[in-house]
Amino acid sequence: MDFRFNEDQQAIRDAVARICTRYDDAYWLARDRDGVFPEDFVSDIAQSGFLGVAMPEAYGGSGLGVTEAAIVAQTIARSGACLSGASAIHMNLFGPMPLVVFGSDEQKSRNLPPLIAGRERCCFGVTEPDAGLNTTAISTKAEWDGKGYVVHGRKMWTSTAQTAHKILLLARTTPTDKCAKPAEGLSLFYTDLDRGGSTEVREIEKMGRKAVDSNAVFFDGLRVPKEDLIGEEGKGFHYLLHGLNPERVLIASEAIGVGRVALEKATDYAREREVFGRPIGQNQAIQHPLARNWAELEAADLMVWKAAALYDAGLPCGAEANAAKFLAAEAGFRACEQAVMTHGGMGYAKEYHVERYLREVMIARIAPVSRELILSFIAEKVLGLAKSY
Repeated sequence: MDFRFNEDQQAIRDAVARICTRYDDAYWLARDRDGVFPEDFVSDIAQSGFLGVAMPEAYGGSGLGVTEAAIVAQTIARSGACLSGASAIHMNLFGPMPLVVFGSDEQKSRNLPPLIAGRERCCFGVTEPDAGLNTTAISTKAEWDGKGYVVHGRKMWTSTAQTAHKILLLARTTPTDKCAKPAEGLSLFYTDLDRGGSTEVREIEKMGRKAVDSNAVFFDGLRVPKEDLIGEEGKGFHYLLHGLNPERVLIASEAIGVGRVALEKATDYAREREVFGRPIGQNQAIQHPLARNWAELEAADLMVWKAAALYDAGLPCGAEANAAKFLAAEAGFRACEQAVMTHGGMGYAKEYHVERYLREVMIARIAPVSRELILSFIAEKVLGLAKSY
């Protein structure tokens, strides 16, 4: 069993790392303050071909897997860009998976090349305020009027909707009471995000990752042509699952990246900061928590690559992808928290950056699925216990 990246994977990591050196801590601190989307960074990543790392070669991608996409995402987060950098390209990396797997040749040839080239940006319209993690309970409707679908409803926490050109939208096309199961009757669309009269996008002010907007999106008669329906009507929830496991893997890889850069900052500070005539890093009360952080990050990282390898091999990976997300988010958070504590009072100062890491890594603990639901899923699906939700 070889735990090392192969030469191509190492080359991807090195190339992405070189791009990231152009965008230092000062750059990301500025984006954290002004909230400006990092267009120049995204452009550099796109021009180097990394937006299409997991997309089919026939449409301009590299034809690689979620493993390589996770390498890209983790390298970006590890550079100090954290979630502000990773989230800026996150959706383009994993979001189109249902389109790649279930879309028609026409849909793929029309939509994938501009995504891969960075000419278009997509967002994810699934979560709703009254449904939360109970996706089958969404109320957004797409009704056929004889010419196309007309969408009414609302979505929450839709990232990059301020500037996205497209939206991967889940909506109910058959009422729940006419379906045998709640997961039926949901359809998936990849369509234009019209921020005109039929759609309103309201930005949500939030704790961190200010440069990548999160939004509430309101649809009041958005027209969606039939050619934007992915696969068959009513099977959208099942199609969506092909994007959920890769998303968990990517979020996990990013949390590891944030945790590692936080650990590096803390270790450097502990080595240099002197109190009572000796470096604070000489004290076990400083050493031991940081050593524990390293061990936790390394262990979680192994689960990330196991989940990615299973997905790329076409094998079931739901438990592993969820476990990776759970373990990585917790390990990343603890590393960031310890980095702040190691810096003492200066950990609270923006100029040392670790407080920004702590704010941003919180995303991985909350989204796209809570810690508690992951544990409930594993208890049911892996341990065979009764469903609790």
